[in-house]
Amino acid sequence: MTSETVLALIDRFKDNRERFVAFCRSLSAEELDRPVPGSDYRVKDFVSHLGTLDPVMAEQFERAARGQMEELGRGDDGSPFDVDKYNDAEVARRRDWNLDQMLEEAAANRAAFLGSLAKLEDEHIDKVIHFTGDNKRDPADVPFKLFLQGLTRHDPIHVADMVKALPERADDPDLKTWLN
Repeated sequence: MTSETVLALIDRFKDNRERFVAFCRSLSAEELDRPVPGSDYRVKDFVSHLGTLDPVMAEQFERAARGQMEELGRGDDGSPFDVDKYNDAEVARRRDWNLDQMLEEAAANRAAFLGSLAKLEDEHIDKVIHFTGDNKRDPADVPFKLFLQGLTRHDPIHVADMVKALPERADDPDLKTWLN
């Protein structure tokens, strides 16, 4: 039986993704194409990014469910997984995709992600994992449960990034409530 904590995480992931998709569908082609200040991404690049990281995370959940608490995949040369390099390459490959293509891929990847997450029990998420770091955070050993709780905020965090290019949307009360 899946843990109550994991079920609550799944609900949070689903809710945030539903809000994210609704937000994305509300954007015009011009808004999707805007550059995001302080980033190399356009607004729509965050859509593809959120759709392409799920398979990597699902793989980690599958390994964790088998009792293999490993950090994200190492390169063939043994180098740590570089999430920023991975994200940038995946986004670049999808730069010419339209919103429907990106959201369709994201939906399929999210379904597999949630299926893999549902295999985790408390004994798995109570362990410590090694986070390899990214352009905003240093590598660290963190409780897996804490990592997952933070990951549930991934969609709204990147909507906040997207809103930097969409200042006219920043005062939307529903959006403000969600992002807070």
